[in-house]
Amino acid sequence: MISEKFAKLKELLRACGSCVVAYSGGVDSVFLARVARDVLGDKSLSIIADTPSLPRRELQEALEIAALHGIPVRVVHTAEFDNPKYLANSQDRCYFCKHELFAELVPIAQAEGYAAVLYGENASDVGDHRPGAVAAAEFRVRAPLKEVGFTKAEIRTLSAQLGLPTADKPQMACLSSRVPYGETVTPEKLKMIEEAEYVLRDFGFHDVRVRHHELTAAPATPASVGAPAKQHLARIEVGPGEMGRLLVDNTARQVAEAIKKLGYAHVTLDLLGYRRGSMNEVMAVNLNFTRKPV
Repeated sequence: MISEKFAKLKELLRACGSCVVAYSGGVDSVFLARVARDVLGDKSLSIIADTPSLPRRELQEALEIAALHGIPVRVVHTAEFDNPKYLANSQDRCYFCKHELFAELVPIAQAEGYAAVLYGENASDVGDHRPGAVAAAEFRVRAPLKEVGFTKAEIRTLSAQLGLPTADKPQMACLSSRVPYGETVTPEKLKMIEEAEYVLRDFGFHDVRVRHHELTAAPATPASVGAPAKQHLARIEVGPGEMGRLLVDNTARQVAEAIKKLGYAHVTLDLLGYRRGSMNEVMAVNLNFTRKPV
């Protein structure tokens, strides 16, 4: 079954003739970019967006993987942080991010003669809250992995067979996904989140998220003047199987002290552990999300 899907993917890419791949360095996009290069050679181009929502280590690793596997890659700078609708961080934030990305990639493809623009959504993503897929449809950007029915597990299996270091890479999402809907996204917040997650990864934790929450601090005295001060709270999620290791050998205290040095007033542990889309748990999601073109 998996071999049949792989053959269909290669056939689909061959039929494209040439393509631009939206590349992020994650499991799906690395796999897609590598297979596109294998099938189309120099008629494929991968493009990665350098943005504050992408951790610096992730960008560097993505470029190193591309170089190691002969994937032609180009770096572009997107401007979603100039869009107030993106910064407002509504439930469709991902729409504005992907809209900005595809608004960069599609003109490049057209100007340089690439026949298709592709991105790495897969069949496991179907049914999830995916406003970015709306933007993809508007720009006619295709998702070949989803089209042939590849699941995340199957992509990991084939990635291992191809020798890709992303085969067992933790699932990633942009740093903006750590900020609750309705709380403003800023580069300063994302830098705090990035550094806080580095703390956990440097302690050896694999599945990691640091959710960033804004608290309103009460005035110091009744006579205090001005708006209440804002404080930052870090809500740590680690894989359920890793939680025990965080709670022994004074690790939790060391982690908390390191994260507080980044500007967090409070550091907490989510007892449910890491799970995909935990920020979606507190919102009523309309899975039939639609948007008029902008």
